[in-house]
Amino acid sequence: MLEKLKEIALRCEDLQAQLGDPSVYADPEHVRRIERERKELEPVAELYQAYRQAEADLAAAEEMLSDPELKELGQEEAAAARAEMGRLEEQMKRALLPKDPNDHRNVVMELRGGVGGEEGALFAGTLLRMYTMYAAAHGWRTDIVAMNETELGGVKECSVLIEGEGAFSRLKFESGVHRVHRVPDTESGGRIHTSAATVAVLPEAEDVEVAIDPKDLQIDTYRASGAGGQHVNKTESAIRITHLPTGLVVECQDERSQYKNKDKAMKVLRSRLYELEQERRSAAEARERRSQVGSGDRSERIRTYNFPQGRVTDHRIGLTLYKLDAILDGELDELIDALLAADQAEKLKNGQEA
Repeated sequence: MLEKLKEIALRCEDLQAQLGDPSVYADPEHVRRIERERKELEPVAELYQAYRQAEADLAAAEEMLSDPELKELGQEEAAAARAEMGRLEEQMKRALLPKDPNDHRNVVMELRGGVGGEEGALFAGTLLRMYTMYAAAHGWRTDIVAMNETELGGVKECSVLIEGEGAFSRLKFESGVHRVHRVPDTESGGRIHTSAATVAVLPEAEDVEVAIDPKDLQIDTYRASGAGGQHVNKTESAIRITHLPTGLVVECQDERSQYKNKDKAMKVLRSRLYELEQERRSAAEARERRSQVGSGDRSERIRTYNFPQGRVTDHRIGLTLYKLDAILDGELDELIDALLAADQAEKLKNGQEA
C-alpha cells in the first residue's frame, strides 16, 4: 500500500511541476485534465506525507525510550504516533478504493411521475424543486431541457442538466423509485395516499466518447406547447430527435432558439447512449453496485417520504431522518454522505474478502 501511495505522491508532484510550465497553457483542455487529476490525487498524497511524518514521530519516540529520564514521555509519544498511523492507514485504504470514472461529470437527471396519477406528478415536481435547491446550495447550474406538466402543475416528465464540480459523484445514488405518503391537495376526505415518482441520474457524456452518425438521427421540429412565453405556438423552435438504431427519443422546447434546443437535446441523447454502452460493458459492475446501495434502477424503490410523520427513510441503508421539510428544501448532504459511506464500506469489505 505504501508503495502505491508513494507513486501517487510522486505523480502529484509531477503534475504540479507541469502546471508551473507556461508552455502547457497553450492547450486549455490539457490544463483542465492536469488540474482535475492533481485535485483527485492531492488528498491521497497528503495522507501519504502525514503517514511518513507519523513514522518519523514514532522513530523519534522510540529513541527516547533508551533514556531513563525521557522513557515515560517516549512511551506516550510512541503510543500517540502508533494511534495516528492506525487512523491514517484506514483513511489510506479508503483513498485507494477504485474511483468511479464518472464522478467528475455533469448530470442529466430525468424525473417522471409514477404510481398515483396526478399526485405522482405533483411529487415529481416536489423532487425537482428539492434537487434544484440542492444544486443551488452547491453552486451548480441547473438547466431544464424539457418539461411536460400536468394541469395542476405536476411533472409528468422532465429532463434537467446539472452542471458543476462533483455533481455526479453526489447525485449518482438518487436513481430509483421515490415513494411518498401524504394527503394530496385534491383529497377532500383527508386520507393519506401512497404515490411515487422515478428519478434517473445519468453522467453527461462528452462529444468524443459517443460517436453519433447523423444518418442515424431523425430530427423533427414542432411548435412549443405549454404555459407562458409569447413565443409559444408561434415558431417551430421545439426539437424532437429520434435515434433510429435504438429508438431513443429526446425532446427539447425550453429555448426560443431551435439551435439551442437541438444542442440541449443532443446532450441528453449522448448521455443516454453513453449509459447504454456502459451497461453493456459493465454488467458485472452493475451487479456489484446493486449489492451495495442499490443499482439506481428505476424499478427499485429506494426512499420513502412520509409527510404525516415528517420522516424520510432510505431503504438501501436503513437510514431514517425526521427532517422531511429540510430535506425537501434541498438539505440532502446527510443522506448522501451516508450513502457514500455505505458504498465505501462495502467496497472495503469486498476488497478484504477477495
